[in-house]
Amino acid sequence: MASEAAAAAGAEVAAGAGAGRGPDAEVKPKPRPRPLLEVASRARFEELLHLQARSLIVIHFWAPWAPQCTQMNGVMEELAKEYPQVAFVKLEAEAVPEVSEKYEISSVPTFLFFKNTQRVDRLDGAHAPELTRKVECHISSSVLPRAEFIKEDLDRRLKKLINAAPCMLFMKGSPQEPRCGFSKQMVEILNKHNIQFSSFDIFSDEDVRQGLKIYSSWPTYPQLYVSGELIGGLDIVKELAASNELDKICPKAPKLEERLKVLTNKASVMLFMKGSKQMAKCGFSKQILEILNETGVDFETFDILEDEEVRQGLKAFSNWPTYPQLYVKGELVGGLDIVKVRALFAAGCFMRRVGQSDSWL
Repeated sequence: MASEAAAAAGAEVAAGAGAGRGPDAEVKPKPRPRPLLEVASRARFEELLHLQARSLIVIHFWAPWAPQCTQMNGVMEELAKEYPQVAFVKLEAEAVPEVSEKYEISSVPTFLFFKNTQRVDRLDGAHAPELTRKVECHISSSVLPRAEFIKEDLDRRLKKLINAAPCMLFMKGSPQEPRCGFSKQMVEILNKHNIQFSSFDIFSDEDVRQGLKIYSSWPTYPQLYVSGELIGGLDIVKELAASNELDKICPKAPKLEERLKVLTNKASVMLFMKGSKQMAKCGFSKQILEILNETGVDFETFDILEDEEVRQGLKAFSNWPTYPQLYVKGELVGGLDIVKVRALFAAGCFMRRVGQSDSWL
């Protein structure tokens, strides 16, 4: 009996010890998995960033029409179970456009990572293994590898941004609404000299704002880049303008109208959209593709996300402010709503007349 009691006592101690705990030690419960949260407004988004500031936040910018997004929502749910210390959130990109535009969400799925209300990482596309790796990287106690990874990722992004257009201006605010005197003067000089340029608002992204200073070894803004190379700030641009060198260095506004005429006449039916025939990157573009594919008509597409000059210029050229835009024989038909109406009115056959007549326009 004594030996049985001792054995029982020993078993109790062993069970209580577990991973080094005594028999009377309190067993701490595991954190409960958080549900996959959903954000439906800008106010809720900003509130979440502050309420969950101490946690890693992973936000999935998704769209209900994209099957890959539905798949990645399932991945997010599984990750939420495995990593209860992380806040996993889904945000319908087209339902909250002000947030999507602020963070340059041009396709879905896209994932942003936040810590202490600041964005620390980004992943574009439906890559479940890479998403998992990034989550593990950010919650890892090994800070140095994570910091190196983030720096490498940021450098790639900065290189892409400074090469986004032949002439890129990094400024405070936008050309329409500069938010500092130096940026305003820079825009005035470029416009006066008819320089064609694109811009990036450094207030919209703290990572870019701080990272570009180190990347270019230039501590202030605005910064002007031509062909991916730093020209300098306001003082240097003023000197170049005074010496007439600015006109030689910076690309003049090309004859955009001629280029747009060529593009809109590239095929009998031309669709300017977000994405391609194979993968639309917005719900409106997806719907118009479905209509055109149902007609069986031959058409070509142009991805306006790949060319900011065309994206902005075509709005003025056609006096049509949104995308997609459909052209037949160089003439604007309209956007999705008009194409829907015409498709219904013609009982699905109007597009088949394109090769014979344009009387349906």
